[in-house]
Amino acid sequence: MTARALPRDTGALRRTTGLFIVLALLCLPWADIAVHTLAPGRELGRLAQGLLWPQWPTVRTLGEAIASTLAFAFQGVALGAAAGFGLALLYRLRAVRWFAASLRAVHELFWALLFIQLFGLSALAGVLAIAVPYAGIFAKVYGELFEETDPAPRRALPTQTSRLSSLVFTTLPQAWPHMAAYTRYRLECGIRSSAVLGFIGLPTLGYHLESLLRQGFYAEAAPFFYALLLLIATQHRWCRGWLIPALLLAAVWWLPPVAPVNGTLIWQFLTHDIVPAPLRSGTDALPWLMDLWHGQLWPGLINTLVLAMLSLVVMGLLGVILFPAVSKLFGNRWTRGAGHGVLVVLRSLPEYLLAFIALILLGPSMLPAIIALGLHNGAIIGHLIGQYSNTLILREDAARGMNRYFFEVLPRQFRLFLAFSLYRFETVIRETAILGMLGIPTIGFFIDSAFAEFRFDRAVLLLAASAVLNIGVDALARHTRRRLYLRRTVQVC
Repeated sequence: MTARALPRDTGALRRTTGLFIVLALLCLPWADIAVHTLAPGRELGRLAQGLLWPQWPTVRTLGEAIASTLAFAFQGVALGAAAGFGLALLYRLRAVRWFAASLRAVHELFWALLFIQLFGLSALAGVLAIAVPYAGIFAKVYGELFEETDPAPRRALPTQTSRLSSLVFTTLPQAWPHMAAYTRYRLECGIRSSAVLGFIGLPTLGYHLESLLRQGFYAEAAPFFYALLLLIATQHRWCRGWLIPALLLAAVWWLPPVAPVNGTLIWQFLTHDIVPAPLRSGTDALPWLMDLWHGQLWPGLINTLVLAMLSLVVMGLLGVILFPAVSKLFGNRWTRGAGHGVLVVLRSLPEYLLAFIALILLGPSMLPAIIALGLHNGAIIGHLIGQYSNTLILREDAARGMNRYFFEVLPRQFRLFLAFSLYRFETVIRETAILGMLGIPTIGFFIDSAFAEFRFDRAVLLLAASAVLNIGVDALARHTRRRLYLRRTVQVC
């Protein structure tokens, strides 16, 4: 890039950042960020007391919850990785890319609600709920890794070499280290997803957390909270390459992915229940669609975007504030250790669980969701920027303290920060939609209500609208990254 082009590019970065901030400020009048509880401080004190003095369940109860959480995660991620690998081989085809995008655009909890209608509260429903969206995610990441490999080894092969041989001997060896690293990271995400499935009745750690926290039994919930945190925070230590096949076999043995299948009910669901009511009855569909649009679709989509924009800005602010806590360019060994511990906790806890706890403390509004999304994703951004900042080389006479932060490090990391934030935007949209199941009036609130009322035709249409919104936001973020010449692939994000 020429010296003359650089200022224009820097100006584009500033304008893009300013645009997001302005959009978030414009969203504020439509956001309900009030505190609706009478004494949030008292409830926070009870929560802290419960965490400090936990009441431990029986070893069997805790052990079964942990085993089920891991079983869903291992099977779902393994099946998703296998399907995603198959899709990645054809990822150059536009139809495959759109299909993968549609799979990952729907949150695991929404997939779970669908599969529960087909297979009941079974192991198969939970495994598929994780595997299906993860297949779309793996397809995208693996496909991009294949595209970014060096083509020189493939060109050196004899012309008669089959595509399978070319894949095995040239493409896979280059992409495999990154694929393995990303799959291990996705397993960490799978454990979080598995825990959250407990909030809709599957027997994971989240099932116990939801029932105990909702009743205010914080001391009884604390052991399950610590177990989830410990599983995720130490996953990189106990999940070694040679141990993964054994753990996967143990997961299948503990929780076989089977379910009682009633072909008649499945056929009725696919051919009757999800068909829009006007088509089933032969009446005019326009009044039905307009009622759905004005009553649920439009307010749900607007609230989803409002919440996502506010959460994106909070996430970004927390990311740039938190990254010095883990950077070698600031503080000392002790402060970095403490900062790393805080970020690990915030990164490990699912947004859904954080929002559920904040909802208990602050009452039903958008504020708990903004806090949860901001803390979790801000911690991820802060961790990533902090790790990359360790590669910066400063002059020996470089400024220190706040001057180093504002004038040396932050300007050089800002492009990376914006790339990470745009990559997280798709995730923020997905999580924003699903937080509606906690009562926040996003599109997920209306989807959950439709399932609860057995109006599956409305539920599927609302799910499709949520997926289209997610795909649109992903395309916009990708276009923005391309226009600003930001990093194309961020595998750990």
